[in-house]
Order: sequence, then structure tokens, then C-alpha cells
Amino acid sequence: MPHSPHPTSTPGAAADALRRLTRVVPDFPQPGIVFEDLTPVLADPDAFAQVVADITAFCRSFDADLIGGLDARGFLLGSAVALELGLGILAIRKGGKLPPPVHRVEYDLEYGSAALEIPASGIPLEGKRIILVDDVLATGGTLRASRELLERAGAGVVALAVVLEVQGLGGREHFADLPLYVAGSGGAEEQ
Repeated sequence: MPHSPHPTSTPGAAADALRRLTRVVPDFPQPGIVFEDLTPVLADPDAFAQVVADITAFCRSFDADLIGGLDARGFLLGSAVALELGLGILAIRKGGKLPPPVHRVEYDLEYGSAALEIPASGIPLEGKRIILVDDVLATGGTLRASRELLERAGAGVVALAVVLEVQGLGGREHFADLPLYVAGSGGAEEQ
């Protein structure tokens, strides 16, 4: 069956594709961490299209100016969602990847620390409404740092969308004031 390049969001279809195709890798990147690899989902055109359609359907109601895609899989997902919505994509990069000047935030991960950056010039962010798109919500550190980064630049984060949520790590608790969408929840959960 050929895939539709612009499918409509079908309830449960993205969650079904994620259940079928997500590769679960125990003890990566270190012992005790269970890595949920979305690479097979993104490589399957029907599954990728359904996940993008699902997230796009959620994002339509927020009157956003930009989609913020988090390094690295958030770039892929966010770009596709932005294209569907007729918006631009702001790549929120890992530290050290952009030339100065940059806005930078350092933060803790569940298994280390990192930094995120966006350009401090060239993209007018003051007053922009941004939806953050990423692959996985775990402790919430990366999404929190991204939000802080954008707010420092004068933008406002109006919603969050992720593909999967790791239960029990408390990430969701950091975003009680924002709508949060999880495509892999089978109809997803909005706060």
C-alpha cells in the first residue's frame, strides 16, 4: 500500500506505528538506561508520516510563529511539522555547534550534563510564539533548557510535543503550565 505524503491524523495510528517499530535498547548509552530508538519509525515512510500528522494536528490550534526542533531527532520531526504548518523551524543546537554570538543554557540530563544554543542574532525571536518538538520526554531537562533559552531571547513557548514519554522520571511535572502532547500515548495526553 503506498503511503500518503500528507495523511490526516488517525487516532491511535501513530501509537501503533511506534509500538511496532521503536527499537528498545537496554543499557544504552550506559547501564540502567533503556534507549528507545525511533530510527526505524523515522525510516518507515508511513509511520513517519503518521507521527508527523499526529503532532501537526495537535500544533494547529496554538497560532505559533515557529517550531523549535531540539537537537537532533527534534530537527527531523520539527522540520516536518513546521513544513506541514507553513512555519519556519528553529534548530535548537547542542553546545559548540554554532558560531558566536549565541544564547546558551547549560543543564543536567538523566545521565550527565549538556548545553543548548541558538543564534543571538539573525533570527528575530522577540515576542515569537514557539512550539517545542522533540523525540522523548524523560526528566524534562532538555525541554526545560530549551524553554529557558527561548525565553532569554524574548520568545514564548506556547506548547510542547514529543513522540514518547518515559514514565516515572518526572519530566511532565516541569510543564504543568503548558499543553503537552505525547504522540506515542495512543491518543496522547494533553495537560
